[in-house]
Amino acid sequence: MNETLRVLRERRSIRRYQKEQIKPEELDAILDAGTWAASGKGLQTAVMVVVQDPETIAYMSGLNARIQGNPGADPFYGAPTVVVVLADGEQVNWLQDGSLVMGNLMTAAWSLGVGSCWINRAMELFDMPEGKALLRKWGLPETLRGVGNCILGYIDGDVPAPKPRKEGFIVKV
Repeated sequence: MNETLRVLRERRSIRRYQKEQIKPEELDAILDAGTWAASGKGLQTAVMVVVQDPETIAYMSGLNARIQGNPGADPFYGAPTVVVVLADGEQVNWLQDGSLVMGNLMTAAWSLGVGSCWINRAMELFDMPEGKALLRKWGLPETLRGVGNCILGYIDGDVPAPKPRKEGFIVKV
């Protein structure tokens, strides 16, 4: 089987991570893959913010848990790296552009033996005052909207088994 198709087929969302930080060269390769995601009209509206500071990760995880309605939970599952994917909310394809970046990040991570998972609620987080404050702290415009949080790290434990593909997934007309 073609290597790209194999990676796409075998990738899983990982929710248990080792504490060890991923290697800088692996992170750089994953981020580079994100920069090559397709974007509407080639505008490249997405921005990736790499967060490896445990205090910032804990703060964002706490906000995410609060939005989720589950305070005290860790929606980032202890991952040592979070790549926040944002995109310019004033552009028509901002959500699609950022989603394609997220897909590239997760696929590239798996190809390098790094676990990943798309964590939702970035949109809600970066639309609230605390999220706007983070954007300002990072020197980014407040027009950016949250698309997703791509958590990254080395897998702790077994890889989840794939779920069967649903009937009717493909319709040929």
